[in-house]
Amino acid sequence: MAPELRGKARWLPRLPLERAWGLRLVRWATTRTRPAVTADVDVEVTPRWRIYRPREPRSDLTLLWIHGGGLVIGSAVQDDRFCAETARELGITVVSAEYRLAPESRYPAALDDCHAAWTWARDHAADPGGVVVGGQSAGAGLAAALVQRLRDLGQEPLAQWLFCPMLDDRTAARRDLDARRHRGWDNRLNRFGWRAYLGVEPGAEVVPHYAVPARREDLAGLPPTWIGVGDIDLFHDEDAEYARRLRAAGVDTTIHVVPGAPHGFEAWAPDTDFARVYLATAREWLSRRG
Repeated sequence: MAPELRGKARWLPRLPLERAWGLRLVRWATTRTRPAVTADVDVEVTPRWRIYRPREPRSDLTLLWIHGGGLVIGSAVQDDRFCAETARELGITVVSAEYRLAPESRYPAALDDCHAAWTWARDHAADPGGVVVGGQSAGAGLAAALVQRLRDLGQEPLAQWLFCPMLDDRTAARRDLDARRHRGWDNRLNRFGWRAYLGVEPGAEVVPHYAVPARREDLAGLPPTWIGVGDIDLFHDEDAEYARRLRAAGVDTTIHVVPGAPHGFEAWAPDTDFARVYLATAREWLSRRG
């Protein structure tokens, strides 16, 4: 692990999501997250999304952002700081989607909610053709799935912006990964998240269409893609493989691998120089889409 992250990583708990009381507790804690206060950005809150508008817009670009949480926890408010800072630094509008969580709401509930957010964002965008879909972790996996669905509907977004995306349920089926101490999100939690969302054991021969982005055979025609992931993240291998397949299919793809970075480090260590450099690199790529 990168030395700058070690101190903060010691405080990362292993979330007891497999237990009903643990799942309820973590969800309750998420609702207690205080919204960020970011100068020069106006925030509009609705039950279905949060909209961040810079007071001095510099681009017609719109970002549809989808939060993480393993498909079972999380809320748009947890990414308040990230979304507000992205809106301010790039001068763009950001729409952060709320979506239903598993296991109470299995596939395709979350994807349908994100699709509804996409439709609203596109219909209200300064440039309907300038909407990028992005997210982190499970949210990035939902973003990738949404982009695949939109491509098939002839509604392809401008680009996809994926932070440590949760793309492949077959990783969760690998029991040899269970003993490894993956910080931020380990394979036991990964198995629980995928099982809750799919309603079947991860790695099953057949899974619902669009539920698992890495299962799609034909990736041709997808929009320009940025993928960021740490080299000690549980999702590193599946993300690198997805990037390889995108490139092989002719998709303009950038993968940024961060040495010594565990899962979601930019969210739990945002004030480190390590995370700031990473986020600056990611936002620079996004700014060039406008």
